[in-house]
Amino acid sequence: MLRYLIKRILILIPVVILISIILFTISKLMPGDPVRAMLPTTLRPDQYQRAYDAMYLRLGLDKSVVEQYFRWMYNVVILGEFGHSSMLNRPVAEAVAIPLKNTIIMNVFVNLLYLAIALPVSIRMAVKRGSIFDNTIQVSSLATFSIPSFFLGLLLIFFFAVRLAWLPMGGMPNTVMLGTGATAVAWARHLTLPVATLTLVSLASALRYFRNAMIEALSQDYIRTARSKGLSEKIVIYSHALRNAMIPISTIIVFTLFSLFIGAPLTEQVFAYNGLGRLLLQAVGARDIMLITTMSLFFSMVSVLAVLVADIVYSLVDPRIKLR
Repeated sequence: MLRYLIKRILILIPVVILISIILFTISKLMPGDPVRAMLPTTLRPDQYQRAYDAMYLRLGLDKSVVEQYFRWMYNVVILGEFGHSSMLNRPVAEAVAIPLKNTIIMNVFVNLLYLAIALPVSIRMAVKRGSIFDNTIQVSSLATFSIPSFFLGLLLIFFFAVRLAWLPMGGMPNTVMLGTGATAVAWARHLTLPVATLTLVSLASALRYFRNAMIEALSQDYIRTARSKGLSEKIVIYSHALRNAMIPISTIIVFTLFSLFIGAPLTEQVFAYNGLGRLLLQAVGARDIMLITTMSLFFSMVSVLAVLVADIVYSLVDPRIKLR
């Protein structure tokens, strides 16, 4: 296992370097002047030019592209500096801190609901294959999968916020003057609709995938052998079938857990939720090059790490896989 981990990490190093080169190149090809975006427009022409020249040298834009890339990588990897956000006029690390926390808070509840519903429902669908329950869930999940997440969010807003006035339409809870209990209630009210939207969208595809994995496991010879031995149906399903069905399902679960750190741009924008996804959309609109590049690099690293963890989990779930 240790040799495998070392090998996988060594393979990922050129992948990470290639990703960083691509992102840096794209950032340089983006239209707009990052220096002008950082400077106030209220300065006199002579002051503006002096400030422009000083900022231009400070950002190292007078250097060659290759030298700029290595300087950027040195700042990111060694110094932990990700540049300055022209849109928010603050360091990128500070700009993403609160949205990252908000995204993690929301996705924790999404993932808990998603797994708590997807696994038992998909197991029942596979066991009751062809039943009214199975067909109803399949049709419902297909319909939900066909609806864009932003439109589903708007539907929930219309019914539960506009028509029934049970929940807020969106935004972030104002908890400055609230106690602990009131703060929890405020967060619950504001999270209900976006969490419901993302959970329904996730369930739409996961239920069908989990169901097919369980059906495949239930059709194997060892299941018939277990039943012929007189084992109870619960033991057959949960101890034998589910254990083997978890082999393909584990990959989906790992990527779902890593989605904790990745925002949902459309859903967050619809609900005006201050998360990473909405911040990325705002950065694109404002042409905030450093913020866009840093967030894209972060999302890429999360995806690369998720692939590595998925391979490790897959080998642990399936003992037939020998890693050398």
